[in-house]
Amino acid sequence: MSQYALGLDYGSDSVRALLVDTANGKELASQSVLYPRWSKGLYCNPTEDQFRQHPQDYLDSLEQVLQTLWQSVPAGTADSVIGISIDTTGSTPVAINAQGTPLALTPEFAENPNAMFVLWKDHTAIREAAEITAVAQASSTNYLKHMGGVYSSEWFWAKALHVLREDQQVAQAAYSWVEHCDWLTAELTATSHPEKFTMGRCAAGHKIMWNAEWDGFPPNSFFTAIDPLLDGLVTTLNPNTQPSDQVAGKLTQEWADKLGLPVATPVGFGAFDCHMGAVAASVKPGVLTKVMGTSTCDITVTSQEQLAGHSVKGICGQVDGSVLPGMVGLEAGQSAFGDLYAWFKNLVAWPIQHILPTLDWLDDASKQKLSEQIEGRILVELSDAANKLSVGASKITALDWVNGRRTPDADQTVSMAITGLKMGSDAPSIFKALVEATAFGSRAITERFRQQGVTVESVVVIGGISKKSDFVMQTCADVWNCPIDVLESEQSCALGAAIFAAVVGGAFATVAEAQAVMASPVHKTYLPNPKNAAVYDALYAHYQGLGAYVSGVSA
Repeated sequence: MSQYALGLDYGSDSVRALLVDTANGKELASQSVLYPRWSKGLYCNPTEDQFRQHPQDYLDSLEQVLQTLWQSVPAGTADSVIGISIDTTGSTPVAINAQGTPLALTPEFAENPNAMFVLWKDHTAIREAAEITAVAQASSTNYLKHMGGVYSSEWFWAKALHVLREDQQVAQAAYSWVEHCDWLTAELTATSHPEKFTMGRCAAGHKIMWNAEWDGFPPNSFFTAIDPLLDGLVTTLNPNTQPSDQVAGKLTQEWADKLGLPVATPVGFGAFDCHMGAVAASVKPGVLTKVMGTSTCDITVTSQEQLAGHSVKGICGQVDGSVLPGMVGLEAGQSAFGDLYAWFKNLVAWPIQHILPTLDWLDDASKQKLSEQIEGRILVELSDAANKLSVGASKITALDWVNGRRTPDADQTVSMAITGLKMGSDAPSIFKALVEATAFGSRAITERFRQQGVTVESVVVIGGISKKSDFVMQTCADVWNCPIDVLESEQSCALGAAIFAAVVGGAFATVAEAQAVMASPVHKTYLPNPKNAAVYDALYAHYQGLGAYVSGVSA
């Protein structure tokens, strides 16, 4: 009888479900569902960098995506699912009560954004992140030394502290805080009560300061030195974290009925999307996996022996077992990649969005059709036009920091900048500079790894952009001056989750065995153009100069 692994991938906008045959790695079916409240723009204030998601969105979309999935496969297929694993965005934490329930799922806080999940790209906690960094650097033990040395406003403790300061009602009701990937796993297995709750290694190590060197988390005194509001919070966290190849629990009867799955199906410990995506990409020492979406996440692995006690500066952490069991996972990334392109698209589409609806000589149906067709073609046409421009001809240099800088050296206070604009600068030339900026930002990450002694011999790219834009990918190959392999799977993060699901379900004894059968093959390889690569070396120096100037102004 066939056995299937189910991977669930919670992205910024939607949840994806992927069903994979453990015998041959064939992807039987996949479905995605948008978060209903998020899609309406509820609970967010982009001008204040506030991005919140309601936990009910995650639950509703989960039921819907699996109901849709089962309609696309033969009847009875769900009965052969042997394991489930989940990946999510991160750091995306939420305040919970003493029963382990997110506050937004209680009547009192149902419409309070501060009681909801604080999405990874929420940057309201810049002040708090700076304070955490300052206390860590002044401490006898620098608890950030395995996290790049700088704490980010995108991470757990900064977000929790910001909400506790902003909202006294939430502060009084909150017993603890949990990450999205850990809460969902616990919800499905009835292990969300703090007495039963265990975190996955990934979120705990990369965002919550867990490390084996200090037997778990920093002491309570460290956090009270930051702010007395954090007093006691760390004592609610279980230091016994687990890698994703371990079983977190069994699917409850309630959730089995809701999802159409066998009761007691094993559920693995959750992790962040990019980490599981790297597993689908057969990550190993020397291979850098880049997940390209609204932002990017760069993942590689190495051994403790190779690191030899060295802490890599300016990244998002190095954690034993966060990606592959027995290996140290290293994470970096950019706070905006596709988001930068989307920003520019919305900028040039302003007349379509604001003037077109006011034209009284067009009927509503025609307005809607015209708007959809034009907006749907903007990035395609810009890419085609930009691709025809000679490298360096426009003299425009841009930074990719439209949402701050994640790495190298986290700093969410910096902003995007662009220089070299003249009367002859048009939309395609500016767009080309923006694409180059995202490629330059990515190159800075790779160079930081190499400078710190982490080997990067090849690059594998996954995510929507890698399959949608030849222009972007070729630009990256030229800027990085190395070949880029793009994976076949359209759902690489969900596939990584399915690989872990196959292990916890017993189809394979190890992740390596599961990867050998289920990991995605390469879809396409982009080779650098030597002529363009030489020009980009000079342009990259301009990018670095502009970055140094902007950082200096911001300091």
